[in-house]
Amino acid sequence: MDLKEAVITSIKNVTTVYSPKGRCVEMKDRICYGLTFCIDGQITYVQNGKTYVSDKDHALLLPQGESYSLHGDRTGRFPVINFYCLEPLCDTVTVLPVLNREAILKDYAELERLFLYGGNQPKLMSVLYGILHKLTADTVPHVLKGALSRMQSGYGDPALTNAVLAQECNVSEVYFRKLFVRYFNTSPKQFLIDVRLQNAKQLLTEGELEISAVSERCGFSNPYHFCRLFKAHTGMTPTQYRKENQIFKI
Repeated sequence: MDLKEAVITSIKNVTTVYSPKGRCVEMKDRICYGLTFCIDGQITYVQNGKTYVSDKDHALLLPQGESYSLHGDRTGRFPVINFYCLEPLCDTVTVLPVLNREAILKDYAELERLFLYGGNQPKLMSVLYGILHKLTADTVPHVLKGALSRMQSGYGDPALTNAVLAQECNVSEVYFRKLFVRYFNTSPKQFLIDVRLQNAKQLLTEGELEISAVSERCGFSNPYHFCRLFKAHTGMTPTQYRKENQIFKI
């Protein structure tokens, strides 16, 4: 089901989970759907051998009736909204990009307050639907969609430059960069690096590839460059990150 078409029948609870680094949880037959996002820190979820990362840039939709595990990569706080739907919503953990984080966290604080103090159901539902709208709203201008799609599918291509992405959007390179920064508050180059690092973390967590192969798979020019960027981004070398997450080795 498309999340935009979800009909929520009730909210089970609203809570902010404190997750320390190294926390491990096995979830069996989840009793309801869950929506979780990140204030700070990072958690990696694993379902059927696939990994999903919850961090400041990614919310997760957690499936009812399914099983998965999670591991605290970095200590932090993670809001969780548990709810029931009229019809099946998803059967796997689903990643939702967070493009308007401050507005979503503000809405969550209101939802948490209403739930804690017995706010009426219509108001609670209204705030929750507002959060879902912000997570699914088409906030990206049409002209940039080609570039975003190319980044997500072609991040492994080391020749993916601003010039190539601008051509994908049929605009000049200067205009493309200006428009991208306006909507995402970061340069396309940094955005692409973040996409590559995000995928590198998942590959390291899965534990099947050597560091050099992860570097190549994610589009970095050489392993040294990859290791330097990875440590600057996470505070750990790829080898240290893999060691911390060996529980997910397949």
